[in-house]
Amino acid sequence: MAATGRGASTPTKNDRRAEARETARRMREEAAKKAKRRKIVVQSSVIVGVIAVLTVIGLIIFTSVGGTTSVANPKNMLSGGLLLTASDKAVTTPAIAPGAKPTPTKQTLDGKTAHIQIWLDYQCPFCDQFETTNAPQMKQWMADGAATLEIHPVAILDSSTNNQYSTRAAAAMSCVANYEPDKYFDLNSALYANQPDEQTGSGLTNAKMLSLFKSGGVSSTAVTDCVNKQTFAKFVTDRTNEAVANSQLKNPTSGGFGTPTVFVNGERYQGGFTDASQFAAFVAAAVKDAGSSGTYSFPK
Repeated sequence: MAATGRGASTPTKNDRRAEARETARRMREEAAKKAKRRKIVVQSSVIVGVIAVLTVIGLIIFTSVGGTTSVANPKNMLSGGLLLTASDKAVTTPAIAPGAKPTPTKQTLDGKTAHIQIWLDYQCPFCDQFETTNAPQMKQWMADGAATLEIHPVAILDSSTNNQYSTRAAAAMSCVANYEPDKYFDLNSALYANQPDEQTGSGLTNAKMLSLFKSGGVSSTAVTDCVNKQTFAKFVTDRTNEAVANSQLKNPTSGGFGTPTVFVNGERYQGGFTDASQFAAFVAAAVKDAGSSGTYSFPK
């Protein structure tokens, strides 16, 4: 016969103990599950935080040293060149903004001032001839207030033989433009006075260039680090590529870009590189041809 009445449904002492142990077990398991979930959430948060920090660091590094928009550009070369109003007086400008193109210098035509622009390569022997021949009279013209001079260093004669000297020298002079722009004219002449042979020379070492700079009054730690690190090498490469691609700078005879490329008030000089009087006559004619009203920017 089946058991009936109150005694049949009342748990025994052993039953109550077993139920208590089971309840405690379930509570421990639930607590362990909650603790595990909290640990996962915390670990995930830490991982996300670390990833975020690493991402920011990566962006900072990329912005500092990588990518087209993060190229180091020197101050005082907003046009891609350094503008001088005297042999010891440069026009100061901000650097080309990251990712931006050079801003051509706007000049006023007054019927008496020659605005001379030169694209040159420090390994180029013809540039050496032009500079050696004409530097003294250009210096005098600037002293007389009759000329300005804008120098654009480019690099088209790099080779393994000269240890990429064209780029290294142009980048070194960009360091001068950034830190000691008023010394640029004299150091420009110093590099040409010590130009290595184009065919057999191995190019001046950074140490030799820095020695020449020191003799010219430039010896700061900032310039030394800039030259040794080639801080502005990519700036030089970008300006070179732009010059080569610019149709306004192409020689109408050869159809290509070469150095030296010289313009006066927007008119190309196509005379000899070793005749100072020929260049002086051209400058006088270019000033007259340009007239005495308005402004111009070259190249556009």
